[in-house]
Amino acid sequence: MTKSVPAVERAFAMLEALDYAKSGMNIADLSRKLAIPRSTAHTIALTLERCGYLTRDASQRNCMLSTKAYMLGRDAVRPDRMAVAALRPMRRFSTQTLLTSHLAILDQTQAVYIQKVQGPGLVSMETYPGKRTNLHCTGVGKVLLGYASEGFRTKVLSRGVFARYTRNTITMTSLLREELRRVAEQGYALDNQEEELDIRCLAVPMFSVRNEFLAALSVSGTTQQIRDNLIPALVARLHHTARIIAERLQSGVDDAE
Repeated sequence: MTKSVPAVERAFAMLEALDYAKSGMNIADLSRKLAIPRSTAHTIALTLERCGYLTRDASQRNCMLSTKAYMLGRDAVRPDRMAVAALRPMRRFSTQTLLTSHLAILDQTQAVYIQKVQGPGLVSMETYPGKRTNLHCTGVGKVLLGYASEGFRTKVLSRGVFARYTRNTITMTSLLREELRRVAEQGYALDNQEEELDIRCLAVPMFSVRNEFLAALSVSGTTQQIRDNLIPALVARLHHTARIIAERLQSGVDDAE
């Protein structure tokens, strides 16, 4: 097997790490997270910055992805048939609930958003089609992991410990396995401030008309917007919207707006 280039692997690892960091990361943090020498992290960051893929915040301390980096894969994430079929039902859902909706699929060991409709409220979700996110601490991720093949689920759970983002993040395999069991039993997943404090996310599986698992459909909002007493109604709306999307996909609807 042809050897890979360590410097290239580290550069892409740095880009992926910064994609998750909402406020950017400094060189010391990147060095610790990626387990590489600080001088190496500095050199890679400087190279990426000179190529236009990184920028600095106002303090010049934190590195962040540039617009060029975000635009790099825009053609690769053009809405596919599923995203197109989902757009109108998701717009209707978000208009009725005043909340943001997402459609995500599984890609390797992460979830990838393929469609998003921002709710009309004041709270804006920092997501976009093509953005990758974790499986263990998001609503869509738990659904995608919970309804994936047993072999894939075993592979992911074999990691042992998962990254912590808030005090609510599930980091232990045993607890995540129990969480996935609940997802299967109740037919939906809840991200209860596990990726970001004060934000909740509900997600349901979307099946084809032949009952094949396709994707995860979710709704996101603040803890005040998604209160416990509202969960049953929101889950029912999500399931209804998922069925409509599947029917539109089956009938070949192509009405991107």
